[in-house]
Formats: sequence, C-alpha cells, structure tokens
Amino acid sequence: MTNERPFRIEIPQADLDDLRARLVNTRWPSGSPTGDWSRGVPLDYLKQLVRYWATQFDWRAQEEALNQIPQFMTEIDGQAIHYFHAPSPEPDALPLVLTHGWPSSPVEFTKLVGPLTDPRSHGGNASDAFHVVLPSLPGYGFSTPLGEAGFDLFGVARAWAKLMNRLGYDRYAAHGTDAGSGVAAMLPMVDPGRVVGLHISGTSASTPFGPALALDGLSPADRARAERFNAFREEGTGYLALQTTRPQTLAYALNDSPTSQLAWIVEKFHEWTDPTAKTPEEAVDRDQLLTNASIYWFTGSGASTAHALYDGMAAWRALTAQASASDAQWQDQPAGPPTGVAVFAADTTIRSLMDPYGKINHWTEYDRGGHFAAMEVPDLLTADIRTFFRHLRRLATTSH
Repeated sequence: MTNERPFRIEIPQADLDDLRARLVNTRWPSGSPTGDWSRGVPLDYLKQLVRYWATQFDWRAQEEALNQIPQFMTEIDGQAIHYFHAPSPEPDALPLVLTHGWPSSPVEFTKLVGPLTDPRSHGGNASDAFHVVLPSLPGYGFSTPLGEAGFDLFGVARAWAKLMNRLGYDRYAAHGTDAGSGVAAMLPMVDPGRVVGLHISGTSASTPFGPALALDGLSPADRARAERFNAFREEGTGYLALQTTRPQTLAYALNDSPTSQLAWIVEKFHEWTDPTAKTPEEAVDRDQLLTNASIYWFTGSGASTAHALYDGMAAWRALTAQASASDAQWQDQPAGPPTGVAVFAADTTIRSLMDPYGKINHWTEYDRGGHFAAMEVPDLLTADIRTFFRHLRRLATTSH
C-alpha cells in the first residue's frame, strides 16, 4: 500500500497579499559604490525586478500552468515528497526521472515536459518519448518540511528508486543537474540493474572547495572553463560557505523578506547563466524565474534548502573521509550504466578531469546556455537527452 495522493498548488490569497505588501514595503539599503554586479545584485536592478514581481507578475496564471501537469504528494522514509508525473501518450515511452538542484525546483524543467512526453507534437519522433517524473528535492518547494533524516544524496537517490518502483517503472532513465547530477549518479548504486542510463549537466570541473585548477596543457576551451572555475572558487562561493556553516542565521532573512530571497536566488542566475547575457532575464524567462522564487517564498524553502546544503556538505565530508581507495582502485571499478554529459557555455566541466579513464559514453559541448540549461536552452537539452537515450531504449521495459 502506497500513500500517493493527488496534489494541486493552491496558494491562499492572503499569502499573495502578504507577499505584495512585503515587496512594496521593502526597506532598501544604499547601493554599492560600483553599481554593478561585482559586490552582489545591483540596487537599481533589484528594485525594478521587485517592482515587476509586486505589480505585474501573475502568480495565478503560473499556478494554473503548473497545475496542468499532474502532481502528487507521498511520503518516503519519513520525508514528504512532492512530484510531477507526466505520462507520455506513447505506450512504449521510456520512464525518465529529472532532478533539479539549488537554487531551483521542478519549475526548471517545465519547458521540457511537452517535448519529452509528446515529441510527435513538438517536431520529434514518437520513438523518443518519455514518461516524465519531476520530484522536488527534500526541503525544496512542496517537499517540505525537511525530515528528521536531513539531506544527503544517497538518501535522495534511495527515495527516487522507491518512487520509481511505486510508479511501476521497472527500468528507467535519469537526468540531473547541479545536486541533481549527484543524485542521478548514485541511482545505479542504490538501485542496481534498473537504471538504463544517466544523463547529467550542470556539473563542475572540480569541487569548489578543492584546489585551483592548473591551466597548463589545457585546450583553449578547457582553459577558459578552468579560468572561470578558478574565479568562481575565489569570489563565488560565499553563498556556499554561509549555507553550509550557518544556515539558521541565514534562514531568518530568507524567511522574512521576499526581496532577500529573490536577491539570494537571482545572483546565481546572473553568475551561472550564458556569459553573453547581461542580466538574468536575457538568459531565462523572467516569469519562470519569478515562479521559482515565488515557490521558495510561499513554502519557506529558502531556509530549508540552506539546511539541506548544510546536511549535504556534512554527508560529503564524511564520505570523503572514508574514501581511501587509490586512483587505480577507482579505475578498476566495474562500469555502471552508460553515461552522457552535456556541457553548456557557462559550465566549467572539463572532460579530462571528470572522465580521466574515458568511461563516459556521450559527451557534448555547446556554445550557448549555462547552469540552468532547461530554462535557458531547452531545445538543446531536449535534443541531447533524446540523442543519448535513443540507443538505450531496448534495455528498458516500461510497465506502468
């Protein structure tokens, strides 16, 4: 017996009124001396975005659009899990679980749902169809509150394996970005024999708390990625240091001020999107960005995602401390399911570092997009997912 139940997003009008009142009554600080993004989100930029959020953004329209995708709530290992489940009209579709990262939510993938589930209606072939499952990570969005077990990637992967089993999917595919790429990579470990392939994006050249990357011997493209990574390591990890050491202190600001919550999110949409975009709205749809920020606000998940990052970092440190295998031992590990990687223009992923033993089956690099590829370049990401899994479908059985 499972406890899945249908779910609809229905934010009370009082919460909408409270949001608008808080936005209108924001107590603004003075601007930075430079007026640009070098010290954080510029005052003039955030003022205009907050004004749009308060006076023009139509939450009810976005809410109704999200409710067009079937949604459910369940409980797995004591954690409330919210997920979208969009079965394909094609009977031979391949089940696919998509996992977002921070500071995101399943909203990141909404532009992919139609093309992936019904390619025939979106200029593709019926043989490329997927049954799409979009869970909210524990502590994110409507998968709140964060349960007593906290957050770690192995735990999330185990929960996703149980979810896919409950949905009747014997074999399935996985895509992840950011922390979701870690979840996807761990699924074959916790659910052996059921994952037909992994497709990931939004990965990093190395861990952001590791050493700077050497530039010698890299190709021009990889050297540019390494330089971006080194700059990020020096100047872009303040958010990580705070959330992984003092999440409760940060939680007060994120939970009390929607302007603070928006600034905390939008900074990353400026820093991690396509380098040619001068503002986040040049890279992603403004209403989609604000829909994501609104979900963080309405669910109070700015605070719980900070704690999730704290828990995730603690789990990572414990895993690192236990890792005593040498490179040669890792090289001898049996191969998992086929893996595909999509690298977009703003990414810092370098193949020679990520795949030193040449085990990755599919590697594609693009000159557009960035960390939020599903929002920035949904056409490229959809095509890459279709291409990678096209030859793996014969390995799957899709009972539903």
